[in-house]
Amino acid sequence: MELRGYGVLVLAFVVFAVSGCATQEQLAMESPPEGTGVVAKYLVGVDDTLSVSVWRNEELSVSAIVRPDGIITVPVIGDVVAAGRTPEEVASDIRERLSKYIRSPQVAVSVTGLVSNAYLTRVRVTGAVTQPVSTAHRPGMTVLDAVLEAGGLTEFASPDKARLYRKVDGKVKAYPVFLKQILQKGNLSTNYRLLPGDIISIPERTF
Repeated sequence: MELRGYGVLVLAFVVFAVSGCATQEQLAMESPPEGTGVVAKYLVGVDDTLSVSVWRNEELSVSAIVRPDGIITVPVIGDVVAAGRTPEEVASDIRERLSKYIRSPQVAVSVTGLVSNAYLTRVRVTGAVTQPVSTAHRPGMTVLDAVLEAGGLTEFASPDKARLYRKVDGKVKAYPVFLKQILQKGNLSTNYRLLPGDIISIPERTF
């Protein structure tokens, strides 16, 4: 009877261990959706710097910072609403209003100083890293790139309990990141490519 009980205990332990591995594998398969990190269209915001160019009319061309009220000032026509619009929409508005003074004006508007969306496009690493960081997103940036930029893990880190937090369809979702597998075993299956706004959190070990 004792041997039978011991056998049941061993079997239960094996089942628990296997189920634990399956859970980790299942979590690893829950990969975040891929993306290019490129917005469909850029909307001008407060503090952005716009360059307004009117072809063959240098006196009407201007570089202007979008004021807190969302407006820039253009020679001849005065105030133009810029915030919340694409550069093309701002150019179209200026073109239409200048047409009262100039025949068929050709207007181009470009963003030369991007400030309003700077924090929306950053990647952040928090928790048990040498130096938590908030860094600008760069195309091709991965989890490992961001963690190394944060100075790597501390001795108290629990690397395989790291999580990547990403906003998907308006909701923040968490995805497991097995940093120990990445750093020590070269398993890059969870070395995800990052998108603007991603947050990587590495908890400390519980003693």
